[in-house]
Amino acid sequence: MKPLVRSLVRSTLLAAALSLAAGLHTAVAEEALPTVGTTATMPGGIPRPPSDITASSYALMDFDSGLLLAHRDPEIQREPASLTKLMTAYVVFGELRDGRLDLDDTVTISERAWRTGMRGASRMFIEVGEEVRVEDLLRGMIVQSGNDASTALAEHVAGSEGAFVDMMNAQARELGMQGSWFTNPHGLPSDEAQETTAADMARLARALIQEFPDLYGYYSERSFEYNDISQSNRNMLLWRDAGFDGLKTGWTSSAGYNLVSSAERSDRRLVAVVMGIDAPNHQEGGTRRANESQALVNWGMRFTETRQLFAAGAELGEPRVYAGAQTEVAVGLAEPLWVVVPSGRGDELQASMEVRQPLEAPLAAGDPVGEVIARLDGEVVHRQPLVALQDVEQGGIVRRLWDGAALTLQSVWPF
Repeated sequence: MKPLVRSLVRSTLLAAALSLAAGLHTAVAEEALPTVGTTATMPGGIPRPPSDITASSYALMDFDSGLLLAHRDPEIQREPASLTKLMTAYVVFGELRDGRLDLDDTVTISERAWRTGMRGASRMFIEVGEEVRVEDLLRGMIVQSGNDASTALAEHVAGSEGAFVDMMNAQARELGMQGSWFTNPHGLPSDEAQETTAADMARLARALIQEFPDLYGYYSERSFEYNDISQSNRNMLLWRDAGFDGLKTGWTSSAGYNLVSSAERSDRRLVAVVMGIDAPNHQEGGTRRANESQALVNWGMRFTETRQLFAAGAELGEPRVYAGAQTEVAVGLAEPLWVVVPSGRGDELQASMEVRQPLEAPLAAGDPVGEVIARLDGEVVHRQPLVALQDVEQGGIVRRLWDGAALTLQSVWPF
């Protein structure tokens, strides 16, 4: 073994000590590795997702990891219809969490909010000038899909519907929903295109559940009565499968039938999004979006599992650095390393670390220095960039000359 390589292997023994159930093995690449973006691919042995899904686009997301388990055109922009109300709820929930709004606050219903309810098929049946509690409006929006309730909440929170839409789009950017653009808080067609993607809706649903567990329960309510009018939640899965506890349906003639749903079974949660389902009538459309969402979740629960091999920021090794103020640098991952594998095979994963050589100072925390590769049965199932966890400044003239000579000698004198 070459002395340079031998030294580096000694310096990365810490990585082996950090191995999890899967085990971490350190590999050294003498040539620079290309920068590799975070990717996740499912290995062989996982059956294909259901082939009879008719949704124009769909996404099935593992809640813990945020990884997509199955998808069709997940980044294609589509009309959200009433799925828009998920972002409206996200903004309102944030105001409640931050103390700028209270569930017992009362909202005076404007004529604009009332007229919005008259325009669409879904409304809460609130009246102009009526004083309505925020909590009732939330239920009217979430359970009854009230367009009037959505507008009333938007006006109360931001002063106007337009100002509230600005808040919606700002939150979308913060959540990484790059394919989404909102123009109103309810989802009715408007002059300006309102768009989202299946992947963005999955991200939003995950954020709602993660950030607002005390408010998420509204999405599991099967019915809500207001002004002596009782309306049922249009999400059929709440009656059909005890594991499903949300989230939201949507439909317009141009959008088709949409559904964002989530289910928890055996301490595992999945989020399913189906968009653009075509059907001849509401009964068939509602049934089809429920069937396809349930089929995706059943498939994900039955045939896949996810494992976190390493946490973000965990030190995985201390490889040699040349021409630096220090001779080693702690390396690890900027993001947690999650892997999708066939059910029951998570314990068989193996991970290796490949360090780009030679590493030369200066280095900044976050700089890519190689990659971590997860394998199952020798097949690569995930690659993720390995990064420096600390800054390494350039060393003094003596250190640079010494290390430069060592590298030159290594290159011209193989042994």
